[in-house]
Amino acid sequence: MKLHFYKYQGTGNDFVILDNRQGIFDASRTDLIKQICDRRFGVGADGFMLLENTPGYDFKMVYFNADGNESTMCGNGGRCLVAFAHKMGVFEKDTQFLAIDGEHLANIQDGIVHLKMIDIAQVEQNDNFCWLNTGSPHYVKFVKNIADYPVFEEGKSIRYNDRFKAEGTNVNFVEKIADNEIFVRTYERGVEDETYSCGTGVTAAALVASLKGFTSPVKIKTLGGNLSIGFKANASGGFKEVYLNGPAALVFEGEIEV
Repeated sequence: MKLHFYKYQGTGNDFVILDNRQGIFDASRTDLIKQICDRRFGVGADGFMLLENTPGYDFKMVYFNADGNESTMCGNGGRCLVAFAHKMGVFEKDTQFLAIDGEHLANIQDGIVHLKMIDIAQVEQNDNFCWLNTGSPHYVKFVKNIADYPVFEEGKSIRYNDRFKAEGTNVNFVEKIADNEIFVRTYERGVEDETYSCGTGVTAAALVASLKGFTSPVKIKTLGGNLSIGFKANASGGFKEVYLNGPAALVFEGEIEV
């Protein structure tokens, strides 16, 4: 059997996407998803997504990590799936879709995908790190000399420590590089490595930065490119109207024998 796929990337975070509106793909095939995402024996990707139909929305986003397991929300994946749905004629300018963490709004303007993220009720603040859920769980720590920081080693150590090893967490290291601009590097669970960018991760980092005086929109630098995060703080210490903004591009499409 041949599967027609599309490969997209959002600031270097790359994904294999299938149009599954006809229900042709068996989402229980964890082994197959893992094989497709393998960078030596498959197409190669940080994640795998299905575009599906669901009542009351333009489409449904179903996301899997590269290890084949269905995962929590992926912000860069969401932006890429919005771009793909637009390419497939699902919507023209504005869209409303369903993901594992609930309803999302999005639009495309001048090639930039603006994706509304979930509201954040609170941020856990500790002495040297913060933790919050932006659709996926994120540990955020400000560091110095981030270009040379041991992201893989430190990220893996935190992801598998006593607190987080059961459920897992993504780990973000952040450094201020200019007024209202930060550099973010992320170790992602499921990929179990540093990725070029993480949408929910840079969202978490920007919101934590706002607790240090940064204002909306916060500019983000990642290894894969630039993003921005817009938001409004609420009286209870949380955030609303959170938007992840950045490009999403088709890399190529093809067929794979499965």
